[in-house]
Amino acid sequence: MKFVKMHGLGNDFVFFEDAAGAAKDFTDLAVAVCDRHTGIGADGIIVIVPSDKADVRMRIINADGSEAEMCGNGIRCFAKYVYDNGIMKKDTFTVETLAGIMTPQVTVGADGKVSLVTINMGKPFTDRSQIPMEGPAGPVVNEDLVVDGTTYKITSLLMGVPHTMTYVTDVDAVALHQLGPKFETHSAFPRKTNMNFVQVVDDHTIKVHTWERGAGATLACGTGSCACAVGSFLNGFTGRSVDVQLYLGTLHVEYSEADGNVYMTGPAAVSFSGDWPA
Repeated sequence: MKFVKMHGLGNDFVFFEDAAGAAKDFTDLAVAVCDRHTGIGADGIIVIVPSDKADVRMRIINADGSEAEMCGNGIRCFAKYVYDNGIMKKDTFTVETLAGIMTPQVTVGADGKVSLVTINMGKPFTDRSQIPMEGPAGPVVNEDLVVDGTTYKITSLLMGVPHTMTYVTDVDAVALHQLGPKFETHSAFPRKTNMNFVQVVDDHTIKVHTWERGAGATLACGTGSCACAVGSFLNGFTGRSVDVQLYLGTLHVEYSEADGNVYMTGPAAVSFSGDWPA
């Protein structure tokens, strides 16, 4: 099977095209392909399949074999892939995901290839039941959560997938591999949660390190970046226009006052291509 390895600021994926892949189980393939010792190595695989609801459909399977609703970095890579490979011939198109229909807009460089992608990520959902999270109805903003005997102030919301964040003075000092899974599997989150540690740099810049549900520590998380931008606004730390600093670069996020949607702009890149044995 032909594959293309891509990444969005270090969040990496292996792409496959499968015209008959709408209902296939890709669990075993994802686990084998994503293994960084014996496979290609990735945070997940993305399968391009036809859609009867949008121009094209994206299926994303995490490294542990679980299927994700959405992925911000993944859909930027997806948009570049389908445009650069002629699957889509227009600069704005629709993509079916488990989180709904997404609408990427691509910016094309002088070489005819996509250089930047802007995604309308939709509206964040802030009610506890929508995240979902145990407890009384209402938003989860600056709320106490006890994790492993320590009380953290958290903010949680649904940005296609559930995201939780806590604010720290130095994200580089956070023991991400130790704390991340404890938040992810906390009993307060019946469908688990992605966990973000956020450092406020100034009123329009934040720095984010993310532990992803089903993938672990990643170099970048698009939905997480959007969620943290929204959370930072809700906590009064930033305005609606936020630069999110990640390990390998920056995403720009706009939380629109006009329509309530979240718009993410950033790059996507091809690493290499090859054949995976069927």
